[in-house]
Amino acid sequence: MTTEVDFFSQYLAYTSGTEVPPFFNRWAAITGIGAFLGRSYYFQHGHFTINPNIYCMLIGSPGTRKSTSIKLMRATLKAAGYSTIAADKTTKEKFLLDLAGDTTLAGEDLATINIFGEGNESDTSEILIAADEFNDFIGLGNHDFISLLGNLWDYSGVYESRIKNGKSVSVPNPTISIIGGNTPTGFSLAFPPEILGQGFFSRLLLVYGEPTGRRITFPAAPDKEVIAALVQSLATIRKTCVGPATLTPRATYLLDKIYTNPVPMEDVRFESYANRRFSHLLKLCLIVSAARYSKEIGERDVVYANTILSHTEHLMPKALGEFGKARNSEVVHKIMQVLDSTHCVMTISDLWKYVIQDLERIQDLADILRNLAMADKIQQHKGGFLPKRKVLVETSSDTIDYTLLTPEELGKETSL
Repeated sequence: MTTEVDFFSQYLAYTSGTEVPPFFNRWAAITGIGAFLGRSYYFQHGHFTINPNIYCMLIGSPGTRKSTSIKLMRATLKAAGYSTIAADKTTKEKFLLDLAGDTTLAGEDLATINIFGEGNESDTSEILIAADEFNDFIGLGNHDFISLLGNLWDYSGVYESRIKNGKSVSVPNPTISIIGGNTPTGFSLAFPPEILGQGFFSRLLLVYGEPTGRRITFPAAPDKEVIAALVQSLATIRKTCVGPATLTPRATYLLDKIYTNPVPMEDVRFESYANRRFSHLLKLCLIVSAARYSKEIGERDVVYANTILSHTEHLMPKALGEFGKARNSEVVHKIMQVLDSTHCVMTISDLWKYVIQDLERIQDLADILRNLAMADKIQQHKGGFLPKRKVLVETSSDTIDYTLLTPEELGKETSL
C-alpha cells in the first residue's frame, strides 16, 4: 500500500456523501484509529506512557447528524474486526465487568460476582464507548461513573475496584476510548457544573458542529470496495504501528515550542483542560502519524495535530454553551441559540416569544440582553439584537496550517 493517501483522506471521501459535518467525521476517524491501536502504539513521555485513546464528544443541535457519524465509524471498526464496544446503556459496575472481560452474566447476578485474580501487568483491557446518545449510556448526573472514566483515561497497571456487595474486580491496563453525541442542553443535564474542575472534563474534547444544510433524499449504498480498502488500511495501521513512536528533530523542536509558549484559552471554564492540552496533542500526533502508516512523528504530523486541536478549541466555548455559568444560564443559552440561528435582527418582542415560559417578566429578558451586550456576546442593531460573531483568525505559523483542513470544515465555522 502506498502512503500517498492517508486514512483521513480515505475516510472523509467515504463519508462525503452524507449530511454529516466533515469535522465530525474527522474526529470519528481520529477516535476510531486510537481505539483500534489501543496500547500497541505509544509515546514514552518521561516516566509515563502516552497512548492514543481519545475522549471525544460531538456536540451540536438536534439534526447535526452526530449519530450518523458515530454509527459509520463503529460499523467500519466492526468490519475491521474490532469487537470490544461498550453497550449502548450500562452501569458503572457492569461497565467494569465488561472491561475486565466478564460478559457471561447479566442483570443482578453481575453485582454478586467476585472476579478473582490480581491481573497481569502485561495484559490490557480495551473498550470503545461509541454512544450516539451519550446521556442514555451514562445517565444524568452520575458522579461516580464520570469520576471513573476520568481516572481510566491514562491509567497504567491493574485497576482494582469493589462493586456491589463488596465484591472486587481487577482490570489490567484499562484503555478506554470515547466518542459520544450530545447537544449543549443535553450535556448540561448529564454533567453537573462541578465537573468543570474535575479530571474528566480536562480529558474530554468537545467537538462542535453545525448542520451542513445538505438534504440527501436517497443516499447511495456504501461501496463494498471502498469499505474493503478502509478495512485494509486499518489492518496496515495496526500492523505497522507497534511499539514506541519516535520524533524527528524538527518535530521535537515544534513540540517544545508549542509546550513552552502556550496560548491561553479565553474561556475560564477550560482552565483544567488547558493544563492537559499537551497530552491531548501528543495523542493526536500518534494518531496522525499512524493515519499515514508511520511510527515516526514528523513535522507535518505535529502541525496537522496542532491545527486540528486548535480549531477544535476555538469552537469549544460554543459547544459548551452557557453550561456552568451564572443564574439564568439556560435562558441565556436559549437566547444565544435563537440569535445564532438567524441572520435577522431580533427585537426584544421577538425573543420574548421564545423565553416567556422561562422568565416571569419581560424586564428580566431586557436585563439579560443588556448583560450580554456588556459582555460583548451580542450587539444592538436597528432597534434589535444580533450575535457578536467571533472570527477565527487563521494565523500563519510554523505550528498551525489551516489549509490541512477542508474548506467545508472551516467554512461555516470561520465566523462565529
